[in-house]
Amino acid sequence: MRTGVAGFQGERLAQARAVRGMTQTALAATSGISSASISKWERGDQLPEPAALDRVANALQLPVTWFLRPMPDYGQSHYFFRSNTSLTKDARTVARIRLDWLFELSSTIQEWIGWPELNLPLSLSRDDALLVSDEEIEDIAMQCRRRWNLGAGPIDNVIRVLESAGVLTTRGKLGYAKMDGVSRWFDLENRPYLLIAADKASAVRNRFDAAHELGHIVLHRHLTETDESKRYAEIERQAHLFASAFLMPAESIAIELTHPTLDTLVILKRRWKVSIAAMILRASSLNLISEAYATRLWKNYSARGWRKGEPLDDTLEPEHPHLMPRAIKMLLEEGGFSKERLIDTIGLTGPDIEMLCSLPEGYLAEELATVIPLNSPVFRRPQTHQQAPSSASEPGKVIALPKRNTG
Repeated sequence: MRTGVAGFQGERLAQARAVRGMTQTALAATSGISSASISKWERGDQLPEPAALDRVANALQLPVTWFLRPMPDYGQSHYFFRSNTSLTKDARTVARIRLDWLFELSSTIQEWIGWPELNLPLSLSRDDALLVSDEEIEDIAMQCRRRWNLGAGPIDNVIRVLESAGVLTTRGKLGYAKMDGVSRWFDLENRPYLLIAADKASAVRNRFDAAHELGHIVLHRHLTETDESKRYAEIERQAHLFASAFLMPAESIAIELTHPTLDTLVILKRRWKVSIAAMILRASSLNLISEAYATRLWKNYSARGWRKGEPLDDTLEPEHPHLMPRAIKMLLEEGGFSKERLIDTIGLTGPDIEMLCSLPEGYLAEELATVIPLNSPVFRRPQTHQQAPSSASEPGKVIALPKRNTG
């Protein structure tokens, strides 16, 4: 008869160790439990004793109960990374698991909170995605703008646009400077989730990262991991083109980039909130400037030291998600949840929840003044079905729902 903690999930241990960036050997050194035992637990060959599991959980800074939760079905959809090709496997693993945890967290609080309905153009089929042309990508980017009533000018807040369209988004530090972002469709919910890394990126870089991942979401949903591996450079180029077209529509940006100088590009950067480098590339791709003129711009760009950092990078404010933090605050302020109960319900630690929900550091450690009972009228299901906002200039709305009957 097997002894140990009944219900222990070895996959959870492997997942937690990976997201903390620890090998079995490192975890063994930190926890005092042998790497051989940790390996057996992860494979399911052995169950940990309570005291041993407690030591491992403390080393991984997670509640013991987290390791008793069965792994959910994350689906088979592929992860797309907006990242440098030299990014390590560990960095991708951390980003992937963080996105999975965001999905789990969202699934848990959807017992009480509803998200905006998804309002995206129809994703391309695999065959269409493999054959899509640059002209079609430009058109799809404009379809998104028209669908969300964005016009042809600068977009005020890209993350707010995505959230209004029903894309669940978070932004936080992952511990890897070269990691920019990751996105994925979770088929069980039929919704895309997006994580933007905030480790070393400027505000304009984060905006481009978000638009780049939107390109993957719209263009590449049905591509496989094999497709991505074989066509990585082309798939990244397509997402880059989509982001450029989405942020800088040809019909409007062409008027402002006919004969740009670096000084005028600094002014345009404040208006369009895209990098000077991105504007030079856009002007070249639209044949608004000659190859020789582009070369001269790049030489002057390097001479001014802008490859290490452009003007306004340290003054333009980054965009922050609103849906997830607003939902957490609603549960605390209007839903009858204490912070302790909320953390226990979600199952992760306060710092993990803060990171995933784009909350201020230490927010879940603070005292909350008042709560409203869960049966408050605020938490009654709306009589009409929530529709996606007609204008993406409005923030995505969090819908309060009664707890679903799980009996």
